[in-house]
Amino acid sequence: MGTDPLLRDTPGLGDGPDVRLLLAALTAEREGQRLLLEGRADRARPYLAAAAETYMASYPLAQPRSWGRLIGAVKAGVLAGEGAPQARRARHHLAGVADTPASCYLGALCAVILGDREEALALAPGMRAGGDAFARAADGIEAIARGDAPGLGAAVRAIQTDFAAREAHLTGVPIADTALMLQMIGAITNVR
Repeated sequence: MGTDPLLRDTPGLGDGPDVRLLLAALTAEREGQRLLLEGRADRARPYLAAAAETYMASYPLAQPRSWGRLIGAVKAGVLAGEGAPQARRARHHLAGVADTPASCYLGALCAVILGDREEALALAPGMRAGGDAFARAADGIEAIARGDAPGLGAAVRAIQTDFAAREAHLTGVPIADTALMLQMIGAITNVR
């Protein structure tokens, strides 16, 4: 499989070791997502676990505060059936930073996975300045932190509706991975 067509031609992306790891993570994630869409979750897990590890490995080599790589690691970890190990490592790298929508997203996501509902609720509002996609994810994280199943369902549906209108996807696979991740976290944390 080649690299993602949306990312490959990004101006200024470069070709350093962090970029090679990022592209490898996207390639593994794409294969895992493809298998998930085919209903082959057991076959998808090793690819998603590899994507999580590769995203995590790329972070120290990237520009400081490249939170998207850590978000990718946590998301892929959850989809692989893990999540907590990646959330602990990402939280360590984050080191309490919460000054951008992406850093708040990472912090809130890690917090809700690790059972720190108060921190998740404190950080999620900081996501909303990042736009509608961040706001929808914040709605899902807040619903999980409150144990609000109807709220989580509404957030997941809003993410899926937005996703269905998109023509381009980061990995090239048409899967609403954020919605799926939130559903999985909700199931793990017994949101009812």
